[in-house]
Amino acid sequence: MLEPLQKESNHGPETDDPMKRREFLIKSASFLVGSLVGFDGLAKAFARPSQPRMALIIDDIGHSVSRARQFLQLDIPITFAILPRLAHTRELALEIHDEGHEIMLHQPMEPYDRGLNPGPGALYVGDDRKRIVRVMEENLTEIPFARGVNNHMGSRFTSSKRETYQALGVLQETDLFFVDSLTSSRSVAYEAARRLHVPAASRHVFLDNHPCEGAVLSSLARLRLHALKHGCGIGIGHPFPETARAIGRFVKGLRDSEVSLVHVSRLIPTP
Repeated sequence: MLEPLQKESNHGPETDDPMKRREFLIKSASFLVGSLVGFDGLAKAFARPSQPRMALIIDDIGHSVSRARQFLQLDIPITFAILPRLAHTRELALEIHDEGHEIMLHQPMEPYDRGLNPGPGALYVGDDRKRIVRVMEENLTEIPFARGVNNHMGSRFTSSKRETYQALGVLQETDLFFVDSLTSSRSVAYEAARRLHVPAASRHVFLDNHPCEGAVLSSLARLRLHALKHGCGIGIGHPFPETARAIGRFVKGLRDSEVSLVHVSRLIPTP
């Protein structure tokens, strides 16, 4: 049981010595708050909140070595989403890993727009489970050191529950996480991953829908505000020179900021 506060005397060392009086008042206030909210609540009340964090994913890696390297030269934590079965897929996976960055499989999936080609190694609505598992496993073997998966295109595929569950089921027995690129508001991918107990998160901001430096800077500012409000923010960009330049300018302003940059795996909650 907590002891009741003793009545303070009008005389004596507590009132005569200002430093001791201040210490007494602090202890008394702490005791009172502790009695109201419990000592666990008191610790949380005085604990400094954790620093908000942002993660940047650069999609569509594998077509060009030089375009990937412009992001490596920024010397900040970046997660690179690498497309499978391209000329530079494996080469860039090895180089990016050697540079200490994080890698994901950028899994091609069917879009609503039939005029768009998601590329080699894609998954389509109507694929049976056997093909989905085979394609996913083959794509993952192409990208050594992959820590996770996100979707390339896939607005139609990620809106189809059956095929999405089968694709993400491949990740159930692995240590891989999933990031829903949210190319469609109808996507069920994040929900499916969580139901399958696959560690997962969703994209918050697309950085370069308009690939000009000013627009990318504005998107990065929105991502920063999201991180400040919610504690974290995930942004997805593409290997445009304008995106690399905008990120380079943006991070200079973050050096003394309250927001830190991390690899996206640091923002994936445990299911």
